[in-house]
Amino acid sequence: MVSVNDDCRDLHFRKAEFDPEDCPLDCSKPCEKVCPADAISLESIMFGGEHTQSDPLHGELKGGVLTERCYGCGRCLPVCPYDRIRAVSYVRDPTTTSELLKMNDVDAIEIHTTGKGTDTFNTLWNSLSESINNVKLVAVSLPDIGESTVDFMNKLYTIMEPHLQRYNLWQLDGRPMSGDIGRGATRETVSFAVHMASVSERPPGFYQLAGGTNSYTIDCLKKAGLFQSMTFPGTATSETISPQQAFIGGIAYGGYARKIIGRTLRKLPALGRVRIEDHPDHLLEALQEALSLVGPVKGYPALSSMK
Repeated sequence: MVSVNDDCRDLHFRKAEFDPEDCPLDCSKPCEKVCPADAISLESIMFGGEHTQSDPLHGELKGGVLTERCYGCGRCLPVCPYDRIRAVSYVRDPTTTSELLKMNDVDAIEIHTTGKGTDTFNTLWNSLSESINNVKLVAVSLPDIGESTVDFMNKLYTIMEPHLQRYNLWQLDGRPMSGDIGRGATRETVSFAVHMASVSERPPGFYQLAGGTNSYTIDCLKKAGLFQSMTFPGTATSETISPQQAFIGGIAYGGYARKIIGRTLRKLPALGRVRIEDHPDHLLEALQEALSLVGPVKGYPALSSMK
């Protein structure tokens, strides 16, 4: 899948950035502690001469943000005691994206929109229209913008419909990048789903939850009568409600998935570039963690029963 955005203000398309040499040597490094992706690494480099570890005149900090790990959650921004961290936003180039969609190994596109207006979405969609039907699925991810949400979605669907010959999916982003914070983070995204389910004028397509999703999301959806599980031949499944009641067809786990898989990744030996595929025990553990999330949605059996 390829992800694009129509607005540089989208939180999913930003990176933290700072110059570690601007940081005091005696900084307590709260940014490093609060980062859920282990994307900040700082090391104190001491110079020669008589000094102590806390003497800023005889050393400096090296390292900074590991760009490939940072996913833009922004939690480091408010904790910096010296206000040295900034967020750098970007917009994915539509021409490059259009070329990617023509490749055989790309079967879906996810378009993030901020809900601020349709002009930028229209421009992006028109730039992709010639290649959009090379994929099997078009997903649009958007936040809850209140009572105007459904009207906004219908306007987007009107823009897409002339060139839309594939499945389309609406991703309801209730509380972006917060699923790993705690149980309560899922309330906003489930409330978003409850509101959308009550509206008859919503546009066609599948619906999926994101933003604040975690291990409590499915139970909350079941209580609201909005969850439908699937049954695969030869497997047992949990309680399934009728398709008439079911509304949410999928769940995207972002920050929470990173959190639980990260537990396993941190156990790998920190010696250069390490592939988890080369460590079967850790790979199996990671698969078990992933299946604990995906299994209830897909109706998969427990991994232990598949051995």
